[in-house]
Amino acid sequence: MVFSYGAGMSTFIVGLTGGIGSGKTTVANLFAAQGIALVDADIVAREVVAPGQPALAAIAVHFGQQMLTSDGQLNRPALRSMVFSDTNAKAWLDQLLHPLIRQQLLQQLQQAQSPYVLLVAPLLIENGLSTVVDQLLVVDVDPQLQLQRTVLRDQVSSQQVAAIMASQCERSKRLQLADQIISNEGDVAALSNKVTSLHQLYLDMAAEKLAKSPT
Repeated sequence: MVFSYGAGMSTFIVGLTGGIGSGKTTVANLFAAQGIALVDADIVAREVVAPGQPALAAIAVHFGQQMLTSDGQLNRPALRSMVFSDTNAKAWLDQLLHPLIRQQLLQQLQQAQSPYVLLVAPLLIENGLSTVVDQLLVVDVDPQLQLQRTVLRDQVSSQQVAAIMASQCERSKRLQLADQIISNEGDVAALSNKVTSLHQLYLDMAAEKLAKSPT
C-alpha cells in the first residue's frame, strides 16, 4: 500500500502487537514518552461505535436494543459475550467494523507528525495490517501470565479470556512474523530500557528510509 505524505509527516510505520494482556499499552506509552505519535486501533474501534455513529445504530438494529446501555452507549459486555459464543455474529460484526476502523487508522497514520509512528493493534496480523508497516514489534509473555493478568485487569472469567486468546493469532505465528520481540515478563525498568534501544533503532531506520526516498 502506498501512502502520500506531506512535509513533516511520518513515512516510517512501526506496528506494535501482542496477545491480550501482554502489555502493549505499557510499551506504547513508553514510546509516546519518547515523543512518538501513537495510532491506537482500540481507540479508533471505540470511536466508530460512539453514540451517533452509523455503526452503533446498525449494531442495535441487527442484535437488538439490549446492545445499548440506558444512556445510549454500546453495551460492550453483552456484545462481547455474544460474538465469542456465535461465529456468525462475530463475522457480521467484523464485516461492519473492520473497514471503518482500517480507514480511520490509515488516515491517522498519514497525519502523524513524529519521526516514525507507532500503529498499536491487538489484531494487527489477523486484520492484514502488517502490509502497511515497515517493522513489526511483538510484545510477548507466557500464555499463563497473559491469562492471569487479563483476568485480574478486566475482572472476567478465565474461560472468557481463554476464548479471546484462542481467537487471536497463534503465539508461534506472531513471533515468527516479528521483526523485533519484547519479552514483558520483567519489571518496568527493564521494559523501558528495551524501548529506548528500539526507539533509537527505529529513528535510524526512519532516517535511512527518508534518505532513500525521492525528494
